[in-house]
Amino acid sequence: MSAFMESFTQLRDAKRYAEIIAAVPYAQLMGVEFGEAEDGELQFRLPFYERNVGNVTLPALHGGLIGGFLENAALLHLMWNSESLEAPKIVDFSLDYLRSGRAQTLFARCEITKQGKRVAHVLIEAWQDDRSKPVAVARAHFLLSSGS
Repeated sequence: MSAFMESFTQLRDAKRYAEIIAAVPYAQLMGVEFGEAEDGELQFRLPFYERNVGNVTLPALHGGLIGGFLENAALLHLMWNSESLEAPKIVDFSLDYLRSGRAQTLFARCEITKQGKRVAHVLIEAWQDDRSKPVAVARAHFLLSSGS
């Protein structure tokens, strides 16, 4: 097991969410937060920061930021819910933007739809005020370590 995954496993078991984000530089830079929702499922949050605006006219969140947020959410969700000895590697990521991300907090939830010995597939959904009106949805495929 890598030192990173060993540390991640300890932080996961202690539910030290902020320290997990601190160990993932890109997620930390974006300002990602996560924790368990009332139903016990992981929920990711991207609080609004002025620096995250891509279109100042609307204003709207930068599309690349939304994509990065969803990719990081999928990776963290998969690591949280697997016993892999190494961090998964992303193979493919596809993203559908459904509406503008307004200048406010963005939320995301993930679902692992398939996890085998070598690959995993994760669906990710992002919304703001109303989960039934997603801002974006994505699909990610990961390669798992052969020792998982």
